[in-house]
Amino acid sequence: MKFCSYCIVDGELQPIIEGLGQVESSCPVCGKRRAFIYDTDVNTELIGYFNELLEYYTPESMLPPDFPAEEKKLLVTELTDRWHIFNTKLNPTDVYRIMRALCAEKYGSMPNLFDAPVGIAELNDIEYLKSRSLLRSNSWDDFVESVKIQNRFHTNHIELDILNRYCSFIRKVYKKGTAFFRGRISPEEGFPTEEMGAPPSDKATAGRANSAGIRCLYLASDLDTTIHEIRAGVFDYISIGRFELTKDIVVVDLKAIDHISPFFDGCDFIINKEHLRRINMEIGRALRRSDSVLDYIPTQYIADFIKSISHEGKPEYAGIEYNSTINLSGQNLAIFYPELFVCTEVEVYHIKELRYDKERL
Repeated sequence: MKFCSYCIVDGELQPIIEGLGQVESSCPVCGKRRAFIYDTDVNTELIGYFNELLEYYTPESMLPPDFPAEEKKLLVTELTDRWHIFNTKLNPTDVYRIMRALCAEKYGSMPNLFDAPVGIAELNDIEYLKSRSLLRSNSWDDFVESVKIQNRFHTNHIELDILNRYCSFIRKVYKKGTAFFRGRISPEEGFPTEEMGAPPSDKATAGRANSAGIRCLYLASDLDTTIHEIRAGVFDYISIGRFELTKDIVVVDLKAIDHISPFFDGCDFIINKEHLRRINMEIGRALRRSDSVLDYIPTQYIADFIKSISHEGKPEYAGIEYNSTINLSGQNLAIFYPELFVCTEVEVYHIKELRYDKERL
């Protein structure tokens, strides 16, 4: 069977297919023109990768009786929804056919691995989780309860060495001169550039990535995200400052979690991916008016740890990048050291109308 590097979106596997240098006029699976082709009748380079990944899965019939039903899924679903290995334009039948052709020998010896629900046994192995999972054998809610109402600054519910390790996988470099934006609700005349930065320590309130009294500069990737994040009301005036980076920095890009290949870190990443995704979601989640500032504590705990990571006596990371949950196409930055950016200009906008999207409960 033939398919192409466009059928595969995994960052580890795409270069392997392209490195074979086999180009055909079009891909028989996705239709991509001038595509780099992998032919399962000729090529063997991907077999080891997929066979190793399949080793982590157990057919439903061989899973322990107490294995959670919600964790049993078809292999095709796992490869597309959990791991994002295949292009979303491929349908499940395409993925199934590719997997059968790629792993023909494995299919011959264990067809129920491909045809029936499967699960990852380690997800339900308490002893394994205690030593290899970011949250050990705890859930995210266990961790939240621990730092909110039991022990604010020290907890045994999270393995920080593992968090440190995964931070190193999702590093992102920003070069001097890169621009981001910050907004403030303002009077009609707006604020000058010197009043657009992070508030001083005595006025710094608790946020997603900082405790009260600790300065943190929250920036957005674009104008629309900035306006959404400050949640201005209709007829408000808002000042939008353009902030320029004064030196090269490295941040932890929590958005990149979905781009870590399962072929890169094996079963350890399999059991930790959902925890890492939850951190990204929680740090970007906007609090409602009825929520307490205590709801920020879990992400503050994680941000403080990331801020504490150092190399040769110097901070390793300047901040955290995460998805905006208010404007889904935008990204946010929480910068630990506000002096790394300078506000170069300010523009004032008038909010003329708001649009509400609703869902009946």
